[in-house]
Amino acid sequence: MGACCSKVSFCCWHSGLKQSPHDFSDLENGGENGKNALPSFTEFSLDVLMNATNGFCADNIVSEHGEKAPNVVYKGLLENGQWVAVKRFNRSAWPDSRQFLDEAKIVGNLRSERLANLLGCCCEGEQRLLVAEFMPNETLAKHLFHWDSQPMKWAMRLRVALYLAQAMEYCCSKGRSLYHDLNAYRVLFDQDGNPRLSCFGLMKNSRDGKSYSTNLAFTPPEYMRTGRVTSESVVYSFGTMLLDLLSGKHIPPSHALDLIRVKNLSMLMDSCLEGDFSNDDGTELVRLATRCLQYEARERPNAKSLVNSLITIQKETEVPSHVLLGIRHGTATPLQPLLLTTTGEACLRRDLTALHEILVQTGYKDDEGIANELSFQMWTNQMQETLNSKQQGDAAFRAKDFTTAIECYTQFNDGGTMVSPTIYTRRCLCYLMSDMAQEALGDAMQAQVISSEWPTAFYLQSVALFSLGMENDAQEALKAATKLEAKRNKN
Repeated sequence: MGACCSKVSFCCWHSGLKQSPHDFSDLENGGENGKNALPSFTEFSLDVLMNATNGFCADNIVSEHGEKAPNVVYKGLLENGQWVAVKRFNRSAWPDSRQFLDEAKIVGNLRSERLANLLGCCCEGEQRLLVAEFMPNETLAKHLFHWDSQPMKWAMRLRVALYLAQAMEYCCSKGRSLYHDLNAYRVLFDQDGNPRLSCFGLMKNSRDGKSYSTNLAFTPPEYMRTGRVTSESVVYSFGTMLLDLLSGKHIPPSHALDLIRVKNLSMLMDSCLEGDFSNDDGTELVRLATRCLQYEARERPNAKSLVNSLITIQKETEVPSHVLLGIRHGTATPLQPLLLTTTGEACLRRDLTALHEILVQTGYKDDEGIANELSFQMWTNQMQETLNSKQQGDAAFRAKDFTTAIECYTQFNDGGTMVSPTIYTRRCLCYLMSDMAQEALGDAMQAQVISSEWPTAFYLQSVALFSLGMENDAQEALKAATKLEAKRNKN
C-alpha cells in the first residue's frame, strides 16, 4: 500500500510540541497546501484492476494465506505508475453490491498518514474488490517475529505502538472505531519505514463474516460471549500487540498476564532487547498492556489515553524510521527463498508419522543435560514417581499408544520437580494424533517458553497452527524453525 507523506502537525494532544516524526497529517484536506494529496475515492473498472495485476496473476499475491485464502490481496501497478494493493473478496462475501459500495466509501473517505489508505473499489457483477495504497516494506509480523538481519529495536517498537494508537484515535474521531482482527499482520511499513494500519481491517471480510480469524486464545472475552466487536474489543487486541512488541513472540494474553502477576518479566521480555531499554520503559509498556487486557471492557483505556501515555516514552525521536528498522530508504525488503529441512517438509505435509519417527530418534538430546543432572540429585519418592511417569510415557510414545502417553506425560508435568521441553513436544504430537490441535499448540508454545531458540518447538507449533486452519501463522512458525535450525547447524 505506496506512501504519501506531508508533515503538518495533527497532534492536538501536544499542540505545543515542536514538529516531530510523531506528528502526522490529516490528508482529507490535502495536507500541506494540497501537496502530495491522495486522490479521492474512485470506483475502478474490473478491466483496470485486471491490467494492474496482470490478470490477477498468482505471482502478484502478497496476502499471508496465498491462493488458499478466501479473500486474496494482489500487488498491482496502475497506469499512472502508482503501486496499489488489491483485495479480491470471495464471490459470496458481499452479495449486495450497494451495501459493499456504501461500506467502502465510508472507509475510503478516511485519509491519514497512519493508515494504508483505501483508494477505491470495484463491484462489477459478482466481483468485489478493494484498492489501497501499497506498503513495500512487509508487515510487523515479519520484522518482529521473523527478522533476517537484526531484531526490531526498542525505539522502533515504541514508535509502532504510538503510530498504531494514533491510527486508532484518528479512526475513532471519524466515527470508525471498529477494527476487525487487529494483529501484527495488519500493520504494514511504508517506503519511509513508518508503520501504518491497513485499511482493510476497517471492513469485515464479508457482510456476515467473523471479526476475528485468529486463535481463540487471543480473542476479546466479550466477543466470545456476544460475537460482536466493540471499540473496547479493539483496545484488547491492541493490548495483545503490545505483548508482541514486548516479547518478540505471539504469546497468549493469559500466559503473559500470569508472568506479569508473579513479576516474572524477564520471561516475558524479548531476550534480543537485553540492554536496549530501561526497566522503567519496560514496566510502563507492561502496565499499558495490562490495562488494555482487562477482562471487563469498561476498565480498558480509550485510544486517546493510549496516545497520551505512549508519546511520553518515545526514544530516538530524531532517527528516521527506516534507519531504526534497518532497511534502505524507499525500497522493499528482499524476499529470501526458504529451503526446508526434512523436519520442515514433514511439517508442511502434516506428516505426523514422520514427525513421530523424528522425535523418537532425537530422544532427549535437546534437553540440555537435564537427565544427567538428575543422577546427582536426591532421589525422593516424588522424583522417582515423576521419572516413572516419564519412562512409561516414553514407552507408550514409542508404541504409538498416544492416549497413555498423554496421561503419563501429564503426570510428569504435574509433578513439578523437573521441566522438559522434549516432553511438551512429545505430548504435543500425541495431541495432534488425537485431533486435539488447540492443546497441541499450547504444549508447543510452552516448549518455546522453556527453550526459546529450539527449532523443534517452532516446528510443532507450525503443525498445530496448520491443523487449526491458521495457515499464515503456521508458515511463519515454519520459517522461524528453519532459520533457527540453520543457525544451529552453522554453530
